[in-house]
Amino acid sequence: MARELRTLLTDDLLTRVHERAAGHDRDNTFPHEDLAELVEAGYLRAFVPQRLGGSGLTLEEVAREQVRLAAAAPATALAVNMHLVVTGMAALLVGRGDDSLEFVLRDAGAGEVFAFGNSEAGNDLVMFGSRTRAVPTPDGGYRYHGTKIFTSLSPVWTRLATFGLDDSDPSDPRLVHGVVNRDGTSSKNDWDTLGMRATQSETTVLDGAHAPADRVYRRLPPGPSADPFIFALFAVFEILLGAVYTGVGRRAIELAVAAARRRTSFKHDGRPYAQDPDIRWRIADAALLQDGAELQVFALARDVDEQTDHGSRWFAQLVGLKVRATESARQVVELALRASGGGAYFSGNELGRLYRDVLAGIFHPSDDESAHATVAASVLGPLED
Repeated sequence: MARELRTLLTDDLLTRVHERAAGHDRDNTFPHEDLAELVEAGYLRAFVPQRLGGSGLTLEEVAREQVRLAAAAPATALAVNMHLVVTGMAALLVGRGDDSLEFVLRDAGAGEVFAFGNSEAGNDLVMFGSRTRAVPTPDGGYRYHGTKIFTSLSPVWTRLATFGLDDSDPSDPRLVHGVVNRDGTSSKNDWDTLGMRATQSETTVLDGAHAPADRVYRRLPPGPSADPFIFALFAVFEILLGAVYTGVGRRAIELAVAAARRRTSFKHDGRPYAQDPDIRWRIADAALLQDGAELQVFALARDVDEQTDHGSRWFAQLVGLKVRATESARQVVELALRASGGGAYFSGNELGRLYRDVLAGIFHPSDDESAHATVAASVLGPLED
């Protein structure tokens, strides 16, 4: 029997979000109206269990919703994705008996908006090392001092999940993960990018931002870790990120099909390009890639929900999905451009915007090099010293 998948996003809401997307890209502005509508629809409480005022959606259900939202407005989807990642990893841990992040779900249920303050310029260790200092405080909490980049939702977040290095004991350094509010933080208002402009992912300066003891949820040694938090973070981040870029690909094919049906060929006596074998082949090539990407995203999300045992290959599956989804989306958009004619090259064309947006996928962790190293280790074993 087919499972009934729940949804929170109506077609009317997605239409309105889509109509605003071009303006936010052009003006380099944050989509406040989109966020307000998503809040009203309960979307920011998608992962919050019903007992805490949310919908308790599964990872697969949210991934499917993110594909739909990204097809309407990629930058809006990517921005809210970060809130969904924080709440999603909390829901995954709580669902498996680890209540260390239940406070995140309670806060989200009460209307708080979460962002991630993890990425740092020049830190290719990503989650396994930090240039940010985490200084212990007498109350058992920490104050963070450092600079984080790509902080999506910068204009609106009220809670920031971040981390830094506590090296107060040189013999036992720890990466300390906690949640802070806006006190002791500032944004540089420096988001002026090629694509994904409406995310407003500004640089965030942490100048003593305080995570009290009950908002510090992990103190881990630097380097890779088997802690369930790391798995939860990678699982939700990589899958939902893949969903966003898969949504971009879905929309690109819709636009290519519309263009092929609308445009006519002088060479072929005015017949629509939808009857041109070369154009049909190109759009079919894009659809082949798109179908594979969607199936992979939803299947791996379902595996997380059902706690499928991929053993030591779990991380290879997750980072591999991210690379395949983002690269497939990039190829799909380029094929759609090639099939749609020169009009797509004009700055006001939606496909041109998608082309700029989809390129951002190459910058998200795990990057191509890191993913290949992870996958190689999973099939060949570790590098020898």
